[in-house]
Amino acid sequence: MRWSVTSGALLLAGVAHAASSWTFGDAAVTVASKSTDDIKQSFTDKERVKSSITLGHADTIKVALTTKDGSKAKRPHQAFLILREKSGLEAPFPLDVKTSGKATVQLTQKDLPVQLLHSPSPLEASIVIGSFGSSQASRVSVFDLDVKLNPNSPPTPYEAPLRYGKQPLINHIFRQDPQSPPRVVSLAFVLAVLATVPALIIGWALLGANLSHLQKALSSAPVSHGIFFGSVVAMEGVFFLYYSSWNLFQTLPVAGVVAIVAFLSGTRALGEVQRRRLAGER
Repeated sequence: MRWSVTSGALLLAGVAHAASSWTFGDAAVTVASKSTDDIKQSFTDKERVKSSITLGHADTIKVALTTKDGSKAKRPHQAFLILREKSGLEAPFPLDVKTSGKATVQLTQKDLPVQLLHSPSPLEASIVIGSFGSSQASRVSVFDLDVKLNPNSPPTPYEAPLRYGKQPLINHIFRQDPQSPPRVVSLAFVLAVLATVPALIIGWALLGANLSHLQKALSSAPVSHGIFFGSVVAMEGVFFLYYSSWNLFQTLPVAGVVAIVAFLSGTRALGEVQRRRLAGER
């Protein structure tokens, strides 16, 4: 099924300020039924059929007219009968047009798409005529078509597809931000770390840590040793701030700067220690 082909016909409109436009005459719609007499209603490009045309399950409607370019009967490039639902859904049915401009089209319920069969309101029928050249295309609403389904047969199953539009409000509950562990757990780990400090001091003493060289080291390279020790303390402070309040994007830049300072100052400080070691002082 093809939708909204009206634009395709209107593209053939030509120049907007044309001297003439496409129209039609001798137009009528006929409802042929097997059980009743035919019903015929006339219409023009100025006046549509006042009452709705009923299309039963066994009926056939026939639209006949003469296409005209201005006042002269002529065959256009395209001519359609457009059935439009209230929601804007359209179905085109091309007219069979002869060289003399005589045009006809016949429809039954079998020719209609299921979306139009389930329309709760009558369908709007329009005639669209357009062609190459300077004549302006036209679209004229001519009558309303009321489709009556067969009450004795089950209707064709149809479920309207999801269309873009206003949807029900969704109340989304976001996951809570990550939280720090309980303070009791944090204090337990802090105490565990602090308990290793005496063991570290005893280990230094047993391995021969020479604290008497502290004054000489600070006098030989006070800036390097001071900055290196300060960078170690600063890194611990960064970790504490990350634990207490900072996020990862705040922590990483500061930690990167502190790490660079620790690397540069530590290189000079360890160089000073290496010189004393080579001199046999350690």
